[in-house]
Amino acid sequence: MAFPELLDRVGSLGRFQFLQTVALVSPILWVTTQNMLENFSAAVPRHRCWVDLLDNSTAHENVTMDFGPESLLAISIPPGPDQQPHQCRRFRQPQWQLLEPNTTAANWSRADTEPCGDGWVYDHSTFTSTIVTTWNLVCDSQALRPMAQSIYLAGILVGAAVCGHASDRFGRRRVLTWSYFLVSVSGSAAAFVPTLPLYCLFRSLVAFAVAGVMMSSATLLMEWTSSRASALMMTLNALGFSFGQVLTGSVAYGVRSWRMLQLAVSAPFFLFFVYSWWLPESARWLLTVGKLDQGLQELQRVAAANRKKAEGDTLTIEVLRSAIQEEPSGDQTRAGLGTLLHTPGLRLRTFVSMLCWFAFGFTFYGLALDLQALGSNIFLLQALIGIVDLPVKTGSLLLLNHLGRRHCQAGSLVLSGLCILANILVPHDMGVLRSSLAVLGLGSLGAAFTCVTIFSSELFPTVLRMTAVGLGQVAARGGAILGPLVRLLGLYVSWLPLLVYGTVPVISGLAALLLPETKNLPLPDTIQDIQKQSGKKATHDTAVSTILVSTQL
Repeated sequence: MAFPELLDRVGSLGRFQFLQTVALVSPILWVTTQNMLENFSAAVPRHRCWVDLLDNSTAHENVTMDFGPESLLAISIPPGPDQQPHQCRRFRQPQWQLLEPNTTAANWSRADTEPCGDGWVYDHSTFTSTIVTTWNLVCDSQALRPMAQSIYLAGILVGAAVCGHASDRFGRRRVLTWSYFLVSVSGSAAAFVPTLPLYCLFRSLVAFAVAGVMMSSATLLMEWTSSRASALMMTLNALGFSFGQVLTGSVAYGVRSWRMLQLAVSAPFFLFFVYSWWLPESARWLLTVGKLDQGLQELQRVAAANRKKAEGDTLTIEVLRSAIQEEPSGDQTRAGLGTLLHTPGLRLRTFVSMLCWFAFGFTFYGLALDLQALGSNIFLLQALIGIVDLPVKTGSLLLLNHLGRRHCQAGSLVLSGLCILANILVPHDMGVLRSSLAVLGLGSLGAAFTCVTIFSSELFPTVLRMTAVGLGQVAARGGAILGPLVRLLGLYVSWLPLLVYGTVPVISGLAALLLPETKNLPLPDTIQDIQKQSGKKATHDTAVSTILVSTQL
C-alpha cells in the first residue's frame, strides 16, 4: 500500500502528531502508577500481636504506674529472629520473671507462646493504612499479599490477549476509549471495596484494561507517524513509563492511605476517557480493512490539524483507491492468530518476538526486589528508578537510528544477561561492583523494552499488528508471573536464580539475530507486503552471492 505517501500529504510529523503524543503518553504515566501501586498500597508495616496488657486501655491503667511500655512489651511479646518483638506470636501469659535482674529469655519455649488470636497492632508512622493492615495479610495470611499482585499480572496477560485481537477487529481508538473507562471505574471501585476478593476482582479488571491502553496507545502512535520517526514516537512512549515511576513515588509520598491512593491514581482516567472520543482512529487500519470513507475523514482531520487543509481536500475515495497498490482480500481482513502461527513469513517473527518479550518480563520482574527489602526510602527509590531509566531509553533512540533494530534488540538482551551472569562470579563483599553490574543489567533491560516495543510493531502487517503485539504482551506477562518464582531455587543453590535470569536474555538476544532488519522500511500493511520484503531480501542475497562467485572466477 502507498499509505506513507498519503500520510506525507496530510503531515506525518506535524502539529497533530505532537498533540496526539501528548494525549496518548500522558495516560501512560498514570498507567505506570497502577502497575507499581502495590509497592505502597500493599506495603507491610512493622507489626506485633495485640495483647490485652498493652493495648487494652483499662488493663493498661492498672499497671502503667509501676511498669513502662518497654517492660510491658518484654513480658508480653517474645523476641523475633531479628531480636525485635516477634511479629506473629505472643506469650500465653505475661512473663513477669523476665523483669527480674539477671534473667534471660533462654528458659521460655515455643509452648509458652501462641499465635496472634486477637489481631495485630501496626506501625502507622509511614502509611496510615495499606491493604495489609486493612485485611491483616500477615503471618499465616502473608501469602495472600503476593497473590493479589499475581492476580493483577494475570489480568494484564488476559487483557493483552483479548485487547490485541479486539483492536485489530474493532479499531485501535475504540478499544483505547473503553480501556480508559474500565480503568477509571474499576480502579475507583477498588478503593471502596470491603473485602480482599472484591479488591482482587476490580484490580484484575484494571489490569485487563491497562493492557488495552498500553497496546492501543503504542499502535496509534506508530500508525500515524512516518517510518522515519517511528523510533522517536516509541521512545517517547517508553519515556512515559519512566516519568510514571517518578510520578508514582511522588503521589504515594503525598497520599499515605491506600484507599485514597487507589482513588488518586484512577480518577484521571475519567478525563482521558472523555477526551479520547476526539482522537482519530488509525487511518492506516481503516484503509486496510476497507473502510475508505472513514479513512478519508480521518486523513482530512489530520490535514486540517497540520495546516494542510488544501492537501486534505484534494483527497477523494478515488485517490485512496488508486493509491492502494493491493486491496486486502477478505482473507486479509479476517486474518487472526492462526495466520501468525501458520504463515511461513510470519511464524519465525512471531516466535522470536514472543521470546524477546518473555525475556524482558521474566528477567525484569524476577530481579525487581520488593522496595521495602532494600532498606531505603521507598518513595525516593521509586523515583530514582524512573530517573535512571530516562537516559537509558533516550540513548536507545540514538542506537536504534544508527545500528538498526535487530542489533540493538540482540545487544541489549545479551548485555543484560551477561551483567547478571557476571554477578555470580563477583564476591558479595564487593558491593560497589555488584551494584554497578546490577544497574547496567537493569538499564540494558530498559533499552530492551524500548527496542522490542518498536521492533515488534514494525515486524507485522497492519491487519495483524495488534494481535502480534498482544501475543508479545502475553509472553511478557507470563514471564512476569514466572520470574519471581525462580527465586525459590536459591533455597537449594544460592547462585542458581542468577544463572537462570542471565541465561534467558542471552538466548533471546541471540535468537533476535534471526529477525529481519526493519530500520527505515515502511510499515507493512498486508501479508503480501511481508512476502515482498522477504522476496526482496532473498533476491538481494542471491545477487550478492552471484557477485562474490563472479569475483572469484
